[in-house]
Amino acid sequence: MKTSARRPFIAGNWKLNNSVIESLTLIKHLRDQLDSASYVAEVAIAPTFTVLITANLALEGTGIGLAGQDCYWESQGAFTGEISAPMLADVGCKYVIVGHSERRQYFGETDETVNRKVRAVLAAGLTPIVCVGETLAEREADRTLEIVGRQVRGALEGLPPEAVGKLVLAYEPVWAIGTGKVATSAQAQDVHGAIRGLLVELAGDEVAQSVRIQYGGSVKPDNAAELLAQPDVDGALVGGASLKAEDFAAIVLAAG
Repeated sequence: MKTSARRPFIAGNWKLNNSVIESLTLIKHLRDQLDSASYVAEVAIAPTFTVLITANLALEGTGIGLAGQDCYWESQGAFTGEISAPMLADVGCKYVIVGHSERRQYFGETDETVNRKVRAVLAAGLTPIVCVGETLAEREADRTLEIVGRQVRGALEGLPPEAVGKLVLAYEPVWAIGTGKVATSAQAQDVHGAIRGLLVELAGDEVAQSVRIQYGGSVKPDNAAELLAQPDVDGALVGGASLKAEDFAAIVLAAG
């Protein structure tokens, strides 16, 4: 059962898109859409690293939070090309996306490295948005709950209940990311419900009922309301639609 204690959370993952100027234009249009609107959702956007400082200034006074798309688990050192969680905090981020399927697929992310990053993000005082999800082959083999369960357990390995209570989970079926396909509301609820049941096992019922679980995978204005109405769907991690201010704003408003 959905609880009013879980505030809906809509986050936009811009991925590898938008220059500084393009990002400022998109933020301006998003402000135009949302500044005068009444909505209950917590909202964040995740631009590329090169845009974060400028985006933070452009978002001032909006209530829209800033997220990093990834981070390294060490805070500093000889790790060429990496960015740490404290560095993201320094430029105004409140959240960090961790374990996205594209990081797993293209950059060798594992359950172990996701766990390290989750710990680093929490240590920096930021909120991890921890992504889990199965491939099409895994779903067709009826392994969805096995795969998602393994990823959740791996990401949360060794975390005390109070730490689990500080993170956000995002269920993103890999077969629905950027494909135009979307899980039905029933499919999404089935997996979200199973994840919440696993959280009860790992961190207790009180924490499990407080943790927000977003859905991600071709979320659009025309399917957002039905997905967000499901008892255990507490928001959305939005990809392509977050690059269009009107679409993203419509998804935010669909959350209530």
